[in-house]
Order: sequence, then structure tokens, then C-alpha cells
Amino acid sequence: MTRHGYDEVVLLTGFPSFAAKKMCFELVRADPRTWVYAVVDKAFAEEARSALEALEPRARARVELLEGDASAMDFGLSGAELASLAPEIDRIHHMAVVPSLGADRKLAERVVLGGARELLEVARACRSLKCAVYHSSAHVSGDRVGLVLEGDLDEGQSFRNVVEETLARGEKMMRASMANLPVCVVRPTTVSCDSTTFDVGREGGTSFLVLLLMTSPHDFPLLFPGRPGMSLHVVPVDYYVRAASALGKDARAVGRTFHIGDPQPLTATRVFELVGSASRLRAPRGFLPANLAKALMRTPGYDRFAKSPRAFLDALAAPVSYSFANTTELLADTPIRCPTFESYVEGLVEHLQGRVPEEIPHLP
Repeated sequence: MTRHGYDEVVLLTGFPSFAAKKMCFELVRADPRTWVYAVVDKAFAEEARSALEALEPRARARVELLEGDASAMDFGLSGAELASLAPEIDRIHHMAVVPSLGADRKLAERVVLGGARELLEVARACRSLKCAVYHSSAHVSGDRVGLVLEGDLDEGQSFRNVVEETLARGEKMMRASMANLPVCVVRPTTVSCDSTTFDVGREGGTSFLVLLLMTSPHDFPLLFPGRPGMSLHVVPVDYYVRAASALGKDARAVGRTFHIGDPQPLTATRVFELVGSASRLRAPRGFLPANLAKALMRTPGYDRFAKSPRAFLDALAAPVSYSFANTTELLADTPIRCPTFESYVEGLVEHLQGRVPEEIPHLP
């Protein structure tokens, strides 16, 4: 492996998951002097090669797929591969994810904690490393209520699932290494669609909430375990990756943690009004208690669209707010701003109307 004469060489894990794919495309499209090494699990090799077809040829030529495993020793790369690669790497974006909030402990610990350990080991081997970006989640706040600061981590919260718990443990590993390694942490809120293409990927996310609205009968309370005045913390994937990429290039980011999301989130009521208007449907009349909403999530078909719908709704319905002070500070002199939900809701609804799975019925 050689540096190819490029100004930036980035090592990316998690490809071709939804967010990691968007990050890869952002990196090579935004800067023609950037080369990306993407670590890909053998099981997803064909999907990864297919995903690259969406790039124009010159950009595609600057992405090299490496067979590996982000949770295995040295990201599953051979000793020779890592020895050749390490001197080139300027930045790392560790985006390997657990595919579902309902994952079991064994899988979550292998992917999240194993990946965090290997990120630090690989970072130590990269002699010219400027920043290793650990992609976590705002949901490490668990069941906290009220305002969560970016510097908050272990505040006595309980976790609603093992993914939140292991991500918080992974962040603790990052913090313990920040004195010796150039590491930063980014925490997106619930990742939504691309605000320009309306692509929702296959992970579900906010599109699942919109789907619930679109398939709920109009004389029936909405299936949402929360209160109408509660804020919904969602972030378009395109803004998330642009912000995370910019933060990873900013020397001021090292040693810090950043929430990435909409600094002025809409209430549940407003989101539902907008979806109802965009879909030409009347908004549902009310809300269900949490236990009944979760029971109805057992309706056959919903779990085929969202891998863990009840866990997703639990996370989305937390009465919490997030500080974006660090993110706002570092992005202040850039054009990067979070698109409003109003700006892309019609495109998202139209996109979903064309792909609502037939096996998901309108609830009786």
C-alpha cells in the first residue's frame, strides 16, 4: 500500500452500513485529494462493491475496500497490511454499528467494546494520525431527563438496552486514552433520512416513525409512547456525516465530545402535523400509553421494517434535551447547518409512500 500522493488518507469502519456509506461518499466527494480505506466484513463484500457503483468513477477510484472485521484484532487486517497501512493514515472514522437496538449482549459487546479496543490499538500504530473519531450516540444518556451536556457521560443513568450501555462503556475507553491519543467522540441523535435524496437505508430509524403515522387510521390514537409536547431528536444523515467529517478535521476537536443533531428540535405534535399534511392525511387524534403502544408494536409486519421497533420508540420518546455547544463552536465558521425537518418531510413521505411494505397493514 502507498499513500498515492493524496493529502488525506482516512481509514473507515462500518462500510457499507447506511451512515458509514454516506460518510465514505462525503469524504471522497468533498475533497478530490482524499483517499479512503474502508474495512469491510467478508459477509458484506458484494454489497460494499455494489454500493460504490453510486459514485462517479474518479471518486470511486479513491476508495479501496479492505477485507476485515472492525471488532477483531487490528480490525481483522493482517500484520503486513496494518504495517503497510499505518504510516499513511491521517484520520480514522470508526462507524461499525450493532444492527439493532434489540441486539443481545454478546453481539453488542463484541461489536461495540471489541471495536473500541481495536480502534485504540490501530490508532497507536498510526504514527501520523491527526484524529480518530469514535462514532457513539446521544442515547448514551440512557433514561436521563432534562438537559444533557456534551461532557456528560457517567451521571448515574440507567440504560434502556445493551447497545446504549456498551456505547457508554466504549466512550469511557476513549476518554481514558485522550491524554495519549488524538481521539474525539461524536454523538448523533436518532439518524434520519438523507435530506436531499430522502434515502432511508435499511436501518429504519425515523422513517419507521413516519411509517407509523402513514399507516395509522385517522380515528385512532397515534402509536407513540410519549407526550405530544416532547421534543423528537432526529438528525438527517447527510448533516451528520458532514458535521462529523468537519469535526474530525478540526484540531480543536481532539479530546472533546460532540452532540450532532437539530439544535431546535420539533415537538412530537408538530412532527405529526407536518407528516399528516405531507401525506394528505389528517393527523392522528391522540397518544397511547407507553405499555399499550409497545404491545401494538407486536403487530406482524412491523418488525420486518424496523428491526427493533419497541426499542426504537423507547429511545425516541425520552423527555431529554441535548446541548450542542461544542458542535456549534467548531462549525460556526463553516456553512454546515442542520436542515430543518420541515425542509425535507414532504420528500421523505413521498419516498416512503413508494416503498411501504405490503406485509405491513393499516392497523384496524
